[in-house]
Amino acid sequence: MTDFNMLAVGSTVVSGSGSRLIQPRMRVIIGNDFSGDPDDLFALVHHLLSPSIEIPLIIGSHLSVGDEWDPSNVQATNARARAEETLRIMGLEHLFTVVQGSNCGLDDRRTPKPSAAAEGILAEAMRDDVRPLYLVCGAGLTDLASAYLMKPEIAKRLVVIWIGGLEYPDMAPAPPGVEKYEYNQRIDPLAVQVVFNDSDLQLWQVPRSSYRECLISYAEILTKVKQMGAIGRFLYDNIVNIYKWRNNSPPGLGETYILGDQPLVTLTALQASFHTGIAGSFRQQQQKAKQNERGFL
Repeated sequence: MTDFNMLAVGSTVVSGSGSRLIQPRMRVIIGNDFSGDPDDLFALVHHLLSPSIEIPLIIGSHLSVGDEWDPSNVQATNARARAEETLRIMGLEHLFTVVQGSNCGLDDRRTPKPSAAAEGILAEAMRDDVRPLYLVCGAGLTDLASAYLMKPEIAKRLVVIWIGGLEYPDMAPAPPGVEKYEYNQRIDPLAVQVVFNDSDLQLWQVPRSSYRECLISYAEILTKVKQMGAIGRFLYDNIVNIYKWRNNSPPGLGETYILGDQPLVTLTALQASFHTGIAGSFRQQQQKAKQNERGFL
């Protein structure tokens, strides 16, 4: 059994007496565009290996229309399949529920896109449990926005952590040559407007300047990831495939890769042992006010 498998799903992390060593202290719904950038696969695996959380639901979500990672019109379907593949490689396919989100974004700010993902979010949010519920989103916000439009009462029953949005001018400059809209923001701009401008959801945001700091070197991928059994090789191969794809265009990628979805783990499973909460994130109302100023309206 690999080290990864020894850590996976808190029930397998036990003390010598057979009692569970680390108890799940929160629930985490994981939503991501798993058919896109493999940084989401790294975050998914890390969450699956974290004994301090319970994962009631994993959601495969869509990318932008015609996205180069997956230009199909069934991106959420493909994302679900990719998440299921990851679970199979880890031998965990029977322990978690994976559902599909909408394959397209909202048509307007009032009409939800029904999906198994939206229904799953509603069911878990409305279920009584003493442990806090987090919904981590490493892609667009279609399924969350749809769930909120279907039942706004969920706003006070979960905390949303979103990877996305532009830099704040008073905190960091934009990197050179970037487009007008941040990658996850442009997946479904209407859903972003619903979540930020129309809802009272409790929101923690990780803007581009923050998630770009989560760098891993090729040396670390080679020596600390590739060696970790089948799932380590799977993650390594996904990165290598990108180097083969992107290095055809000068100047290439260099030897670091941005694991931009990793804050989804650090802000949930890896919260401090004492005084848990929003260490490392911004406060909800400050974020909403600043992003409204940046034109999410």
